[in-house]
Amino acid sequence: MRALAIMYHDVVEGGDYAASGFAGEAAHIYKLSRQEFASHLQAIAAVASGSIAVMAGRRQWSEPLPVFLTFDDGGVSACPLVADMLEQHHWKGHFFITTTRIGEAGFLGEARIRELDSRGHVVGSHSHTHPTRMAATRPAEMEREWRVSLDRLSGIVGHPVTVASLPGGYYSRQVGQAAASAGVEVLFTSEPTAAVTIVDGCLVLGRYAVKRGMGPEWPAGFAANQRSFCWRQTALWKAKRLAKALGGEAYVRARKSILER
Repeated sequence: MRALAIMYHDVVEGGDYAASGFAGEAAHIYKLSRQEFASHLQAIAAVASGSIAVMAGRRQWSEPLPVFLTFDDGGVSACPLVADMLEQHHWKGHFFITTTRIGEAGFLGEARIRELDSRGHVVGSHSHTHPTRMAATRPAEMEREWRVSLDRLSGIVGHPVTVASLPGGYYSRQVGQAAASAGVEVLFTSEPTAAVTIVDGCLVLGRYAVKRGMGPEWPAGFAANQRSFCWRQTALWKAKRLAKALGGEAYVRARKSILER
């Protein structure tokens, strides 16, 4: 089983990167301008319009290689801005919410989350507190992160929420097991791969990440499964994974310091 998933975060206007989602350059590098995002959607439509799909729960899909568009953190740009832009292409997205941030400045409130759900977009968990290194936490804490978030979101939308994405990019099999135990049926990670694995019944999918300044050829290349784009990001990700493993918390601090100088 294979699938392609593209990871976005926020879309902002006028260069106001702090307007939606988490603040700080470590988060801002993942935020696109409205114009950038519009060009990305056009490029994706040119190569994969008929393959854009939604994953509402654990199932096998009919498309030979579906493309999932995902948006992390739960920033206010998700609704109505991003949802409106997706719907112009007759697409739906997956919006992953950090539940401790619901209703805070720059983040979606409950009414907007319900609106996304009612419009046919997938609402999912991005954990409860957004731990930077989920794989380094205790198993009981991992499961609590998922379970509390799923319960909160299920109460907001009025039906079970079973889809999630991993914050921070630190994945381990234990993270997948904790997610499955908490009720997650589909978990998106940050590993750039089209391979799909199953951990205790939970589907685990990778994603190709988009950052500010990446031209529209990048998401189009991901959506078309072009090796020149997919493999380049995979090689970079593997190098970063090694640095993360060797550096631990020191890697996180160093990255933040460099980005926010």
